[in-house]
Amino acid sequence: MSSVSLQRTIFEDDHEAFRETARAFAEREVAPQLEKWSEQGHVDRAVYRRAGELGLLGISADEKDNGGGVDDFRFNAVLIEEIARVGATAVAMNLSGFNDLVAPYLISLADDEQKQRWLAPLCSGELVGALAMTEPEAGSDLAAIATTAMADGDDLILNGSKTFISNGMIADVFIVVARTDPSAGRRGMSLVLVDADTPGFTRSGPLRKVGLSAQDTAELTFDDARVPRANVLGEENKGFGYLRGNLPQERLSVAVTAMAAMRRTFEQALNHSCDRRAFGQRIADFQANRFYLAELATEIEIAQAFVDRCLLDASTGSLDEVTAAMAKWWVTELQQKVVGRCLQLHGGYGFMKEYDVAQDYLDSRGGTLYAGTTEIMKEIIGRKLTKQ
Repeated sequence: MSSVSLQRTIFEDDHEAFRETARAFAEREVAPQLEKWSEQGHVDRAVYRRAGELGLLGISADEKDNGGGVDDFRFNAVLIEEIARVGATAVAMNLSGFNDLVAPYLISLADDEQKQRWLAPLCSGELVGALAMTEPEAGSDLAAIATTAMADGDDLILNGSKTFISNGMIADVFIVVARTDPSAGRRGMSLVLVDADTPGFTRSGPLRKVGLSAQDTAELTFDDARVPRANVLGEENKGFGYLRGNLPQERLSVAVTAMAAMRRTFEQALNHSCDRRAFGQRIADFQANRFYLAELATEIEIAQAFVDRCLLDASTGSLDEVTAAMAKWWVTELQQKVVGRCLQLHGGYGFMKEYDVAQDYLDSRGGTLYAGTTEIMKEIIGRKLTKQ
């Protein structure tokens, strides 16, 4: 069975050609390895190298930096959708973690030497990168970040800790958010590139999460870790502004992932409802279940229309902070509803982990938390609405 869906009109021929590459990658390189990666708690580095060979990493980076040379977020969305389509939400987050979180800072802020040293090998998949923002006492509230990077001649001395860092165990280089001027509040933050082999830097994990087990998450500690001052991305003390500038894209990436994942979950629940029989009829023939299916299908289409509009805005660089916050909170909360009801439609089978819906239930729960909680998204929207 197939759900009724509106025709999506935002993609062009180039996007569909890219989709074929992404789909083949997901089916051949990702799906067969997913169970293994989930058990070991991280993906194999080879998947990054293969993604780099196929042009799936650093899509908007210049070709001289091994990128795709195309600044159009719709390509990023296509990759996420195809990986989510095979049930590999965790892997979608791994790769989009570079494309949508790490790469934009390097592309827009790195100098030529930094691009040659880090961006080019990251785009080829030779290196793996991560963004280190969250701290034990600073989650959605970035202004509360306490990690410091104090000047000492031509170096910076880092002290502090980070937690819930995606790709933290396998990453070779980290973009670390730290205070270079602790007395200046938000105006004293910088983005600092830190290699994983830096003395004084340690990491622990992978952390044991409810879901997304193939996506390694780590804690980082900096104890007088010394890095060259030349490792600062962009200008010192401008980090908070850089973060705010990229957060809309990060949050849209989360919404796209949730959107694609819930579509897959719904399609499987629809098929199960039409195949499974109880009391002499299909599960789907009970009016209560038909209503469930009708409600979910309608809400999914409404959400997809909004996300697609956001994708168009992102592709032209006009996606704003408030609209991205709307997309992030609405779609991730809708995903909770969709997955929960789809599990219910499976009955007892939905409680068995060999059924995809059970894993989807676990994997989806983090969507309302990372990249800013639902409550923070509403706060961003509400402040804008009530600003005098």
